[in-house]
Amino acid sequence: MKVLIIEDSTSLRRSLRVGLSNLGFTVDDTGDGSEGLSIALAGDYSLLILDLMLPSVDGTTILKAIRQANKDIRVLILSAKDLTEDKVEGLLNGADDYLTKPFSFDELHVRLLCLMRRGSLNVNDSTINIGSISLDLHLKQLRCGGADANLTPNEYKVVECLFTNQGKVISPEKLSEYLAGQYDAIAKNSLEAHLSSARKKVKAIGHDLPIKTKRGFGYFVENK
Repeated sequence: MKVLIIEDSTSLRRSLRVGLSNLGFTVDDTGDGSEGLSIALAGDYSLLILDLMLPSVDGTTILKAIRQANKDIRVLILSAKDLTEDKVEGLLNGADDYLTKPFSFDELHVRLLCLMRRGSLNVNDSTINIGSISLDLHLKQLRCGGADANLTPNEYKVVECLFTNQGKVISPEKLSEYLAGQYDAIAKNSLEAHLSSARKKVKAIGHDLPIKTKRGFGYFVENK
């Protein structure tokens, strides 16, 4: 999943780049508005983290230009402007979400996951391969040694969330939000039921789903 960060704070930009890279995202970044607009229009990104107050070209101008160009990219505004009218204006101008500074990186991550679930995205690397198991993010399909595991939508979402977050333990609360959205929740026993069913379907076609439980913390993908 490719992410572009346009943020003029060098320290914040570096922190976001490192944090998202560690989560498996492919990250490009710039602190200049004009350069950021050029990169966004020329590149093929799934997500854009956009500051509003930027040198040379402001974030609002960048956002409008991206929408006029019909770029299929999810935009999260990340700004110190925290008035209600600022948020409303940003969303009306085409942003998909708005997060104010200071912020929690965990909240930023979850918001990006929620944005990834909305409609189609231009994902260059649409397949995640772990051993003999392949997850196709475009086709929403889990294949094991060439056979389709035939997951239900919720079973697939559990697998998708964990596969796209290799190297990180995902708590039941975050997994629930990924499945149900920011304002709903799925009980932990329901999550366990979806995961158990997915494991059985994969096992039935001769493979093991590489998802493990870290007791008291959550779930993670074991990449052997």
